[in-house]
Amino acid sequence: MSTTARTAALELFAHHQETLDRAVQAIAERGYWSPYPESLKQYPEESVKGAQSAFEAQLNRHFSLVGSQSVGRAGSERSPYGFDLGVTYDQYDADALLGRMQQALPAWRDAGPAARVGTCLEILQRLNALSPTLAHAVMHTSGQAYMMAFQAGGPHAQDRGLEALAYAWRAMSEVPEAARWIKPQGKQEPLVLDKRWHIVPRGLSLVIGCSTFPTWNTYPGLFASLATGNPVLVKAHPGAILPVAMSVKVAQDVLGELGFDPALVSLVVDTPDAPVSQHLALDPRVKLVDFTGSNAFGNWLEANATQAQVFTEKAGINTVIIDSVRDLKAVARNLAFSLSLYSGQMCTTTQAIYVPRGGIRNGEECLSFEEVGQTLAGAVRSFLADNERACAVIGAIQSEATAQRIQACRELGEVLLDSEAREHPQFPGARIHTPLLLKVDAADRAAYAEERFGPIAFVIATDDTEHSLRLAAEVIGEKGALTLGIYSTDEAVLDRAEQLSMEVAVALSVNFDGGIFVNQSAAFSDFHASGGNAAANASITDGAFVARRFVTVQSRRHAVP
Repeated sequence: MSTTARTAALELFAHHQETLDRAVQAIAERGYWSPYPESLKQYPEESVKGAQSAFEAQLNRHFSLVGSQSVGRAGSERSPYGFDLGVTYDQYDADALLGRMQQALPAWRDAGPAARVGTCLEILQRLNALSPTLAHAVMHTSGQAYMMAFQAGGPHAQDRGLEALAYAWRAMSEVPEAARWIKPQGKQEPLVLDKRWHIVPRGLSLVIGCSTFPTWNTYPGLFASLATGNPVLVKAHPGAILPVAMSVKVAQDVLGELGFDPALVSLVVDTPDAPVSQHLALDPRVKLVDFTGSNAFGNWLEANATQAQVFTEKAGINTVIIDSVRDLKAVARNLAFSLSLYSGQMCTTTQAIYVPRGGIRNGEECLSFEEVGQTLAGAVRSFLADNERACAVIGAIQSEATAQRIQACRELGEVLLDSEAREHPQFPGARIHTPLLLKVDAADRAAYAEERFGPIAFVIATDDTEHSLRLAAEVIGEKGALTLGIYSTDEAVLDRAEQLSMEVAVALSVNFDGGIFVNQSAAFSDFHASGGNAAANASITDGAFVARRFVTVQSRRHAVP
């Protein structure tokens, strides 16, 4: 390891330490805090105005990164808004790339926690400065509308990366570098040992990206692994490579400028016809795997990548239970936004809405099940009535398979609100569909108790609220969930829902009818997933998400008098 590289990285640590200290404070207090502005008005005007042209300058050309020798090129990304990106990326010989990263590990390990965290803090600051341009790359790979792509793909993703750094720093700094151990021996001379402790990384880290949130779901694992000393190989989803490549480029630039091997963070690309994730995940040099995506592959990783610590976020049946409300229209407006945001392509979006078939209390009146369903449908319809506003919220459908799923799901129940194709005012070829809302009976578990990814939700008729609670417990207990919402004016029901949330280890939101929504998750305060049910085996971000990425190795010797 170059002494110059370590010294320069330690200078970055000192430069960014105030931010790090505040992040460590935030994860302890769990209040609102973010160092990265989520308003474009807080970024340099030239950066915002030039963002689109900077994005377009990357299209229809080759994107170069550091790796091993290139053995080919790949890249066939198509914007959900209707055009090909035309970007190609190098493909590397996997064995050679992993070998180079393995060789770079000792120097990165020996740099120490402060140097590594300082480097990561600089990477995050540069990513934040890039946010307006990065947002276009996120938009045109994921389908998110621009403002959501900016916020979720930029500052919110960076928040989660910084949150992982805060946990990593806290965990590593709890281990002293050295201590003298003295055990009294009565009249005899005490036993004296000098002890040293080393933070030792697990090995190579594989982060498998997803298509819908290519940065938000990548940064936590990337920074948790990198800060704890593990080189990181990012395997981008074939449909969402560019924002990941841009992020890797920033990391490589910082590492190279400091004098570390830029390949400590590397990109791997593949194609749907020739995937490489399985091969990489089973390589004995890979000791950490982060994955967001389907149950099938997540379960395969957990069962087969046994040489590695595997962190997965998969699918679940996110649920809302309606018992009684003070103002159903306010509740319906809140749920309409939740169901519409990014066309339901969020891992936290509600799919199952349980309502007693005998109806609910709405303030002082009683409403039938049918009235509840129609109010929900009407709220979504009204919210999306203005097409330009609708497109700014629902964005585009990332995958053609999701659009086809909407069509297939129409047969699963009675249509309360049909999904409509919309035309984007700027992108006529965009793949845009409004939510589909279906009415089913509680007995139709085959319909609503399987994840239907996309803008698809079910209003489920139950015998009563106790039946709703019991069904939710059974379905989430079997399939998992990331979010659970409850609406009730009865404290006993709310207490029962709180107990349910603990029984099935799912985050609970109570009576949301204003500007906060069940599918939103705030860094430094909300734990994203609990790691306690089938939807995810890890939480983004808690101590366990980070601490398993390194081990502590000690040495001890007799003290020299």
